[in-house]
Amino acid sequence: MATRIRLQRHGRKGKPFFHIVVADSRAKRDGRFIEKLGTYNPITNPATVELNVDSAVKWLQTGAEPTNTAKALLSYKGAFMKKHLLGGVAKGAFSQEEADKRFDAWLEAKCEKVQAKKDGLTSGAAAAKAAALEAEKAVNEARVKAAQEAAAQVEETPAEEAEGTTEEVATEE
Repeated sequence: MATRIRLQRHGRKGKPFFHIVVADSRAKRDGRFIEKLGTYNPITNPATVELNVDSAVKWLQTGAEPTNTAKALLSYKGAFMKKHLLGGVAKGAFSQEEADKRFDAWLEAKCEKVQAKKDGLTSGAAAAKAAALEAEKAVNEARVKAAQEAAAQVEETPAEEAEGTTEEVATEE
């Protein structure tokens, strides 16, 4: 039986949510599956991926073929890295402890990258909000200044018109 690691779509229209599953390649997209490996939520920024890495590696070692998207998700969570390290252990290149240490270091670096992206998004949103607030303050100040100038001009205009009308009346007589 040919097995594939693929995504099963859930969620409503316009709000996708996926389960990462191992299924027979002949089964329907959202049909029967052998094992659920995790979930994927593309709506969040950055996308949320929860994956049982050990189970995914076990299926990769037994020959399950991931789809393109599933392959990207497995790579993102380190399943291929762990499979690669376990291959090195099997060949005798290094010990299991060394492989675990390397995987943990890689995982820590990956978590730092993701956290940096989250921090950048929040700081970027805060900076954009502050810039919008400053622009709004400038517009409001300009509006208040224009209203004050208009009020001052209205106060000056009747006095000038009154002087002009008395002079016109005096010249006509």
